[in-house]
Amino acid sequence: MNRSKRIAVVIPAFKVANKILDVISNIGPEVNLIVVVDDCCPEFSGDLVKTGCRDSRVEVQIHEKNKGVGGAMITGYLYALEKGADIIIKLDGDGQMNPALIGSIADPILKGEADYVKGNRFFNVQAILRMPKIRIFGNLVLSFFSKVSTGYWHVFDPNNGFTAIHASTLKQLPLEKISNRYFFESDMLFRLNLVRAVIADVPMDAVYGDEKSNLSILRTLFEFPFKHSRNFIKRIAYSYYLRDFTLASLELPAGLVLLVTGSIAALYNWIHSANLNQATPTGTLILIAMMLLSSIQLLLSFASFDMQSSPKKPISNFDRIRD
Repeated sequence: MNRSKRIAVVIPAFKVANKILDVISNIGPEVNLIVVVDDCCPEFSGDLVKTGCRDSRVEVQIHEKNKGVGGAMITGYLYALEKGADIIIKLDGDGQMNPALIGSIADPILKGEADYVKGNRFFNVQAILRMPKIRIFGNLVLSFFSKVSTGYWHVFDPNNGFTAIHASTLKQLPLEKISNRYFFESDMLFRLNLVRAVIADVPMDAVYGDEKSNLSILRTLFEFPFKHSRNFIKRIAYSYYLRDFTLASLELPAGLVLLVTGSIAALYNWIHSANLNQATPTGTLILIAMMLLSSIQLLLSFASFDMQSSPKKPISNFDRIRD
């Protein structure tokens, strides 16, 4: 561990009064600052930490109104930056994340290999089998949506909240635009791609006990796909048409036009031939087939280009050079 770097841990606190003191007590000496953000917790987690914790590294911020996990993290991020943190770790207060892994999460940033690091609970097969089945299914679905919307095709487990970020990278993000609620982690990935930040996954095991998630599965099924679709459109518009223009910028619209046109032509000719009770001319079938095959080829080519274009050079390295 590079002792010259000041490491801060931010813990968003909401209904974690029975766990948070244990979490704090297990944070090692590599951490210089621990920021607990009481997000208008009905269990008064912030007051509990103030009275029950004697760790001199701990400072408590209290929200008078609930802002959500994202809102709590933004408060913690800004406070940690104000205190001069170089690397900021997000650690949930429910005990599902092992504080002993803080060094592993921070290490890729310290080595200059990444700007943002997140945990991945899907490396260890045995650990996956211990996960609740609904979490496995939900993460598989959300991971696919996240890959498409953020452009980080190599990243998995997007809703994993055990993360680390370099201060110089954090300063480039428009924190006021990032989702305040449970879409926070996914929205962070989207914003990180826009500034071309490098992201690394670190294997980890989650600990599942008697804690209850505050995330509504029903809300996730309806809200997340819409927000991922919105972010995908924004990312494509910015990355392929405003900031740059490549062959892939032509492949996507051409593929979509051919796909829609070919599908409409196929449906129209099928209905028309059925009404006339006669076969569609061979030439028409060949033309429609060529349109659909060409559209698939163009879209696959665009997807391949998009997968290969993930950021590869950490932007925080420029900050290191200046230092």
